[in-house]
Amino acid sequence: MKVTKLLKTLVLALAAGSFTVAAVAQWQWLDKDGRKVFSDRSPPGDIPEKSILKRPPGSAARAVPAAEAADAAAQGGGATAAAPKASAPKLSGRDTELEARKKKAEEEENAKKKADEEKTNKARLENCARAKTAMTTLQSGVRVSSLNANGEREVFDDARRAAETKRIQDIIDSSCKGGL
Repeated sequence: MKVTKLLKTLVLALAAGSFTVAAVAQWQWLDKDGRKVFSDRSPPGDIPEKSILKRPPGSAARAVPAAEAADAAAQGGGATAAAPKASAPKLSGRDTELEARKKKAEEEENAKKKADEEKTNKARLENCARAKTAMTTLQSGVRVSSLNANGEREVFDDARRAAETKRIQDIIDSSCKGGL
């Protein structure tokens, strides 16, 4: 009994150990203060290549900026400094794709703004036409009436006609800009 219990404990310990090995940080580098940093993410861009101690399998070295390459060459590491520069990734044309997408988005936005502006202008022209028709009716002297809240017909008296004429004129002034 004790042997099987011991075997189970040993198997569980081995299994737990294999999981912890997988969870160990894959990146190691020295920070600005010289302390070792362990992480599952790549170091920040301001960490020089020479400070990276360990990287995950299959990850390539970063391209060395020109200033770092000049420093390395001055320190006698001319051959090693040229190698990362030669293996720097070439431009893949993604910038042109990004620019094309941005241009397309701007064109779509401009088209949407233009459509909204045309819709607003159309509504403004319709309001202008209705207001001019209403003003012509009010100024013709014909008896004008409207329905009140109870559904009863009320004929405009002189005060109501004057108030309605002023209201319609305000609509004409705001909707009929540009000599309509």
